[in-house]
Amino acid sequence: MPKESMTAKERWLAVLARKKPDRVPMDFWATDEASEKLVRHLGCGSRQEALQKLHVDYSVWVLPRYRGPLRPPMTDMYGCRYVRADYGGGAYAECVLNPLAGYESVDEIEANYTWPSADWFDYSGLSTPQPDEGTHPVVAGGSEPFLTYKNLRGQQRAFMDLVEKPEIVHYCLDKLFGLAYEMTSRIYEQMPGRVTLSHVAEDMGAQEGLMYSPEHIRMFLLPGMKRMIDLAHSAGVKVQHHNDGAIRRILPDLIDIGIDVLNPVQWRCKGMEREGLKRDFGDKIVFHGGMDNQYTLAFGSVEEVRQEVRDNLRILGRGGGYILAPCHNIQAVSPPENIVAMYEEGYSLGWTS
Repeated sequence: MPKESMTAKERWLAVLARKKPDRVPMDFWATDEASEKLVRHLGCGSRQEALQKLHVDYSVWVLPRYRGPLRPPMTDMYGCRYVRADYGGGAYAECVLNPLAGYESVDEIEANYTWPSADWFDYSGLSTPQPDEGTHPVVAGGSEPFLTYKNLRGQQRAFMDLVEKPEIVHYCLDKLFGLAYEMTSRIYEQMPGRVTLSHVAEDMGAQEGLMYSPEHIRMFLLPGMKRMIDLAHSAGVKVQHHNDGAIRRILPDLIDIGIDVLNPVQWRCKGMEREGLKRDFGDKIVFHGGMDNQYTLAFGSVEEVRQEVRDNLRILGRGGGYILAPCHNIQAVSPPENIVAMYEEGYSLGWTS
């Protein structure tokens, strides 16, 4: 087995700069339940210990400390209230109160709703480096406003608004992008030169195609996303764009506004075949993900997992520009043996020469 000559951070930076790392970096996304199962399976005392044992090049996520108005239990700063929805193997927070659902105009929202402020956060603690920051990539700042908009208005109403109430969509997204921009700016000011990546995210895809028309994406989302991307690039920060599902149709637009990394590469979705993505976009973006959560990690055999790692390294890793990781969060249904097999195979075969 070759010997490592780079830290996790150096490995990520090499891939982001289109240089050759000592081996393909590997990242980890998982639910708390899946992480706990993995820790127990490996006999480790913590998630960090388990990831180190598997040679995972995990990121350090940094957030400012909330100091805004007190909130009721299970309520976020936007006034959205959640319940824990149990699905058998674990639980998710499900939004059950949409504070802007009943409003029919921008004027009503203006008169009755208080938007969160960037002043509700304390950024001073960010000036002190976090543990592992020197050896691992740092993720901080970014945006995902339509996800918040769906919670504010209710998912069905939010989709209908794109056609029926575009003025409300524009108004709310301007507020949400504006908040993200101001918070990210303050984060960069406290952490000059220390942020590796910001997530400028939005879920646009379903299994067979886009959830919104390209016209609506271009109208409502891309201008604000480009502003966030330009802010990141001006601070020397790379942009990782998280976007689930079948998004091939809008991917050229996302590349045009400047995304650097595409996550999670759900290759079982229509149009997301790995060979085509690598052929058409591999010289423009880095791919992050590619390990299927719908079948392989959840229900496949250990050998199927190992084969998919080999396929991803061969296809997405050809010529560089690839970070091995799961397609979104590993779920509790995934056997820990499959998770271990993914990282063991990636570590064994990911060395570059």
